[in-house]
Amino acid sequence: MGMATELAAGGALVLGLGLGAAAAPAASSAAASSAAAGSAAVSGSAASCALRAAGSPVKHVIYIQFDNVHYTRDDPNVPSDLEQLPNLLNFITGNGTLITHEHTPLIAHTADDIVTSESGLYGSDQGIPVANEYNYYKPDGSTDTAGSFAYWTDPIVDYDTGLTAKPVGDSTTTLIGQDGKTPPAPWVPYTRAGCDFGSAAAADTELENTPPDVPLVFGANSPEAKEAENPKLQNKAAADFMGLSVHCALGSAVCAHGSVADSLPDEPGGYHGYRALFGSTFIQPVISPSGPVRDLNGNVIKDSSGDIGFPGYDGMIGPVGLAYTLDMQTHGIPVTFTYLSDLHDNWVTGAGMGPGSTTYESQLRRENAAFGTFFADLAKAGITKANTLFVITADEGDHFVGSAPTPANCNGVTVTCSYAKVGEVDGNLTGLLAAKGITTPFDVHADSAAVLYVHGQPARTSGAARTMERAAAGLVGDNLATGQTVKLANYLADPVEMRLLHMITGDPKRTGTFALFANPNFWLSSGSASCGSSCFSEPSGGGAWNHGTVAPEINTTWLGLVGPGAARSGVNNAIWSDHTDIQPTMLALLGLRDDYAPDGVVLGDAIDPSALPAGMRPNYPLLEQLAQVYTQLEAAVGEFGLDTLSASTRALASDSPGDRMYQAIEARLAWLGAARDALGARMQGALLGAEFGGQPVNASTARALTAAGRALLALARAAGAG
Repeated sequence: MGMATELAAGGALVLGLGLGAAAAPAASSAAASSAAAGSAAVSGSAASCALRAAGSPVKHVIYIQFDNVHYTRDDPNVPSDLEQLPNLLNFITGNGTLITHEHTPLIAHTADDIVTSESGLYGSDQGIPVANEYNYYKPDGSTDTAGSFAYWTDPIVDYDTGLTAKPVGDSTTTLIGQDGKTPPAPWVPYTRAGCDFGSAAAADTELENTPPDVPLVFGANSPEAKEAENPKLQNKAAADFMGLSVHCALGSAVCAHGSVADSLPDEPGGYHGYRALFGSTFIQPVISPSGPVRDLNGNVIKDSSGDIGFPGYDGMIGPVGLAYTLDMQTHGIPVTFTYLSDLHDNWVTGAGMGPGSTTYESQLRRENAAFGTFFADLAKAGITKANTLFVITADEGDHFVGSAPTPANCNGVTVTCSYAKVGEVDGNLTGLLAAKGITTPFDVHADSAAVLYVHGQPARTSGAARTMERAAAGLVGDNLATGQTVKLANYLADPVEMRLLHMITGDPKRTGTFALFANPNFWLSSGSASCGSSCFSEPSGGGAWNHGTVAPEINTTWLGLVGPGAARSGVNNAIWSDHTDIQPTMLALLGLRDDYAPDGVVLGDAIDPSALPAGMRPNYPLLEQLAQVYTQLEAAVGEFGLDTLSASTRALASDSPGDRMYQAIEARLAWLGAARDALGARMQGALLGAEFGGQPVNASTARALTAAGRALLALARAAGAG
């Protein structure tokens, strides 16, 4: 079928639907004391917290998101991370559901993945265009680097303007919707239901930086701001104010002392009179009244400089992060969101380690012991699967970069593994492109999925953009870990495709020229235009676990649900889920709803049939088919996203007379995107009506929308195949 015929057929399909034009170890004494005090210590909003699942009250919500912890094996002989965390794995599989095909957005990095999970919104709708950092264009046409780890209402946090972190020529907030406003905050459904919401390093729900976060929430002339602005007190200020927060329900006693206004000026429906606590200075007296918070091994929690308080994000290992969660839960904070640092990097040095290596295995044993203590101490406090919704996941997977292990049959458990080489291969994009004659100034967001920003933000059809894209498509790299020479760019996306992948935000200054999704062994950055002997290096002691780019081991992770209303299906390999599905699924289980439309769906097959929202029960098989097709259309690494990304790669690499091949493929992608958005809006409306509006889906409508979705997926598949 030719392109014109395909478009005509697809257009008729969309128009026919009325869519219009497609424009357990023993507990430590400290932890045991905390747990034993649980019933007496519970205060604040716990008594008024109104959550229900399957008709039964839910008293607690515990959400935990790991950084890079894997269900699948990275080496066939070495048990996976979760296999070596039996206290966690058995808890999930024995009491609930473990979804093994959970998927990330793009670019697959911690900030975007976690904020997407918390909000149910893709980066396009919450403002993170790339990953943990991004570039934005300044008035002079060059770019600065800004951070995605920022408090929910922060302005742009510019990493290039020093201690002030002030943006240059861009007044938007870090998190921004397509309407130019700050997106709705993830704690609001809970606090409106009377539940205090505690965050232990959960991205962007607590203070992530000293400037501008501290003056933003405490006031520019506050003592807290003065401490944060003092260069000699930077570490202490971070330990005092960063990483921990409690967003309180109205009138909660938890926020009686030391709280500040919980300001969300753009929140739909208004958000007035709410208070919040920020930082160890104000939260420790609530969750550990007898003194400093101790980890699950009884050690006072400190940062690397010895300051008592928040230990930094790398310090949020299991014994620490779970201790904060336990203390919050047993002291009147019934909803907690917790980040746990990764297990693949050395907790002391930060260096990457291979699967099954000695320290890697030691860290897994410590993490497993922490979960044993955690679950035991929760149970002592009466916090169990009978009254608590547990949701546990990982932000993304990883690709290990290193040599083969020795001995070859090592398993890590009885025979540890050693690696001659450990570390990603660093590539200098500036030098590589200069060797192909590219002299146009550009900046790079360094990553395995690098984003290039040509100075002046030229049109995507400009000669500067197209010449650089063609050159990037032809790059090859020396994989120093294996000795092979390989193609660097697996996929390429300019703004047409980036929009389909939900990478275009409400701030046009953040839109790069194109993204280069590299071979996952490589980390690409800017550097000197002259590489010398090689444009590639493999630094020792660096990162060994690459993520960000498009690869199954990176974009596939897992999701566990345990508690009232959660299905007890053990390991579930059938559900194909997306990070945008986590938040709406949690709310549906708890009898809550958003004041906005999430991008994901409620995972009905992960819910016990008796706990399904009433609107989902009639015609459930049809509703589930509709949800599955919708997800494949919308998910960045679903069928539609990967097929159109293949087409985009072919377009950007092309060099036909008059650039006609590029123009034709881009026009096709733009049409597919407009058709997807129009059809997706119809699907989303039907799904949300059933999930949260008590409106069962009409059978004929569900069949028609599902058929239209499958037809559109077929058109995308044809475009991807060329």
